Amino acid sequence: MEFDIMQYVRAFAVGGAICAVGQILVDKTKLTPARILTVFVVAGVVLGALGLYQPLADWAGAGATVPLTGFGNNLAKGVKKAVEEKGLLGAFTGGFTAAAGGIGAAVFFGYIVSVLFRPGDKS
Repeated sequence: MEFDIMQYVRAFAVGGAICAVGQILVDKTKLTPARILTVFVVAGVVLGALGLYQPLADWAGAGATVPLTGFGNNLAKGVKKAVEEKGLLGAFTGGFTAAAGGIGAAVFFGYIVSVLFRPGDKS
């Protein structure tokens, strides 16, 4: 595997741009953080369904696949694949199948962290 500094630069630029959009939404709108996160997931689903997100993910690597837009794109890919294989039923199962590994890891590691660390009041 060859070291390519530009791969890191692309990932940093795209991931940073996605985060900058989130920060602008936090600063300039009255949207709650939960709604902003939802906007990112839905944007990833829409862009993925239109076939626009995957070329960005191929070019930017982790800079596009790690943020929530990448999660939305993953859901869209899973639904599309499942619909092709199973028909209409795939629309209900494809997203869960495609995202199961990531969701399972998030639940597992979230549990481990909650056992190791005790939450405390910030005041």
